[in-house]
Amino acid sequence: MTETHLGLLRHGQTDWNIDLRLQGSSDIPLNETGIRQAELAAKYLKSNDWDLVLSSPLSRALDTAKKVAAVLGLNLVVVPELIERSFGVAEGMSHSEWRTLYESHAEIPGIESLEALQTRSEALLRLLATEYDGQRILAVSHGALIRKLMKIVSSGVYPLDGDRLGNVSLNRFTFSDGIWTVSDYNPISLSDLPKDI
Repeated sequence: MTETHLGLLRHGQTDWNIDLRLQGSSDIPLNETGIRQAELAAKYLKSNDWDLVLSSPLSRALDTAKKVAAVLGLNLVVVPELIERSFGVAEGMSHSEWRTLYESHAEIPGIESLEALQTRSEALLRLLATEYDGQRILAVSHGALIRKLMKIVSSGVYPLDGDRLGNVSLNRFTFSDGIWTVSDYNPISLSDLPKDI
């Protein structure tokens, strides 16, 4: 029986993360802290735990992935399906602004609906299970997409209520006997963890 192991690494910090602004599909770059977080995450990770690195095409994820892949000596593949959920015209707004303006996500022009995000996330899980069967893949992506993937795989158990996924947090899934499971839930940034744990 082969198992596929998936690590979902959230990208490093951006200025919009600091301001709690919706980034969505806007291509917001890493800030200096985010660059440093990517470097620290790369040092925390072990090259013999992974076979390759995948990344969203957005620069905040791709630049994080490039740093990790370079340190670990692994190939990097851009996977468009790892892109963040689009929040339409709400991108750039603070969380409080968009909650004030839009009581329902459905009212936001240009947003990727929750139904579309669910469908895309399920397709991504199928792609990863088939295209990378039996491999150990580290995928650099985004908060909303990672949260949705966790909700699907854990049947709504994760993420826990009130938990925000830190920048460069790593959550692990395993695919075995046709089923994805959450093998390690960790909303804390790798850059905040001691190296020797």
